[in-house]
Amino acid sequence: MVIFEFTTKYIMKNIILLLFLGAAVTVVFACTNTTGQVEQTQKPVKALSPTDTSLKPVSRTEQDWKNILTENQYYILREEGTERAFLNAYHNNKKDGTYYCAGCGLPLFSSTTKFDSGTGWPSFYAPINKTRVKENMDAAYGMIRTEVECARCGGHLGHVFDDGPRPTGLRYCMNSGAMIFQEK
Repeated sequence: MVIFEFTTKYIMKNIILLLFLGAAVTVVFACTNTTGQVEQTQKPVKALSPTDTSLKPVSRTEQDWKNILTENQYYILREEGTERAFLNAYHNNKKDGTYYCAGCGLPLFSSTTKFDSGTGWPSFYAPINKTRVKENMDAAYGMIRTEVECARCGGHLGHVFDDGPRPTGLRYCMNSGAMIFQEK
């Protein structure tokens, strides 16, 4: 009985691990194009001023989103995908400027709050304004995390963790493909 119980727990644990790893491999390869390269192209989106406080919701059909966004942007913003670490446009961007939502143009993050988290994704310790992002509980892949969405269009941006630097102690770990950077 003890051996059966141990074997059953061992098998279930490994099945869950294999399912998780399978999902992770799917996520890793889903944001590459047919040549294996990370998609870096961006479609232009009408950006708002960094001081614009208008949060009038943007609502579009899924077909409209597919027409407006690149494949990678759609995967991240609308399907809650994740791009590959270190192989994305902004993880190592050191330029001064503003990061806008690729779906609706809402100013989200400033380069003044960007820091190198060593994770391979662009990380910020605070958004331009807390009202620009929405936080939701995310229990996908057997983990409990806090998902970050654009407050205007509901696009998935990434996740926020409590292991960031001062002054907030937060790390907004964002997907480059969910944002468009505009240099000052």
